[in-house]
Amino acid sequence: MDASITGTDVLFILLGAIMVFAMHAGFAFLEVGTVRRKNQVNALVKILVDFAVSTICYFFIGYAVAYGVDFLVSARVLTGEVSAEGYSFASNGYDLVKFFFLLTFAAAIPAIISGGIAERAKFWPQLAATAILTALAYPFFEGIIWGGAFGLQDQIEASFGVPFHDFAGSIVVHGVGGWIALGAVLMLGARMGRYRKDGRVVGIPPSNIPFLALGSWILCIGWFGFNVMSAQTIGSVSGLVAMNSLMAMIGGILTSLLMGRNDPGFVHNGALAGLVAVCAGSDVMHPVGSLLTGGVAGALFVYSFTLCQNKLKIDDVLGVWPLHGLCGLWGGIAAGIFGLEALGGLGGVSLTVQILVSLLGCAYALGIGLVVYGLLRKTVGIRLDEQAEFDGADLSIHKIGAYPEEDVRY
Repeated sequence: MDASITGTDVLFILLGAIMVFAMHAGFAFLEVGTVRRKNQVNALVKILVDFAVSTICYFFIGYAVAYGVDFLVSARVLTGEVSAEGYSFASNGYDLVKFFFLLTFAAAIPAIISGGIAERAKFWPQLAATAILTALAYPFFEGIIWGGAFGLQDQIEASFGVPFHDFAGSIVVHGVGGWIALGAVLMLGARMGRYRKDGRVVGIPPSNIPFLALGSWILCIGWFGFNVMSAQTIGSVSGLVAMNSLMAMIGGILTSLLMGRNDPGFVHNGALAGLVAVCAGSDVMHPVGSLLTGGVAGALFVYSFTLCQNKLKIDDVLGVWPLHGLCGLWGGIAAGIFGLEALGGLGGVSLTVQILVSLLGCAYALGIGLVVYGLLRKTVGIRLDEQAEFDGADLSIHKIGAYPEEDVRY
């Protein structure tokens, strides 16, 4: 980018950043509606503070790891008014709003993880994990796929004719977040009383379906900023991305409705499953391919959530591994199927590359999740004690519940 960048592009990507930032409210209310009442305040505080920690870590370390750019120069240099040795920033502060946009993606990693580890995770160790993930682990992979780090994308293109394609983050954001979350959940263990010694699975119903639905709606709306504005300039924006996002969302809703037997939790998460899956190929698929991609994702979420909770006995509270991890993995692969010209797509993708890199990316994320949360478990501990978990994270950590009047007995 050079001085030809106009204020129009700055405004475009700024609006995208604001829309994705708003999605974090969606993450929060999705969790608030799913967890028990005694853990609702913790969900709200955790995601907001995670965003703050992510901002600091990504600003000072993570963005440089991913793109080799730091902001430790004068404001005149940052806004492109003057140049400095080793620094080249676009005019109108474009690179600053680009950072804001990509930060909202990075901060989605701990927001995703939050839903999996809800109701029994310690507060400060989770913030430590957030710092590690947004400063180092996520930017390392982001830099390889989106920043050209280590020349791996060039090597893939030289070998297969095309690089790995992930337009808006089915793998880079959702796959990585979902598979790290699986590692975290495995290290943390199930909530007290969730699985009985006699093999019975004890159901824990959502606390508030309207809040759950509100979270889904906020995420769905913000997702059009997540996907469409990944173009990052007004000249590159494509209505195809918007149409494909819409069709994938609809596909996810309908298949989750059918497979989930009208369950509102499945329906509202099914919409998100479709949107997760279409991120990677939303710029190259035909709308019919996107509809099918979202439909498969909705069905995959319902099946894998049930399998995860009841058969594998993995207590992933919001189902973030099925939703982001598995549907993200499917999305990376789907881009290599429905992006092909033979299936109505724009081409420029390889199914072999999409399968290979998607699997490697998810394996990397699972390893990171196991290592980071395993080390924290051994050093400072990551789980509330039994009494604190019984009382709930709201009172144990924040000293106030979601409904304070009910905690006061006159």
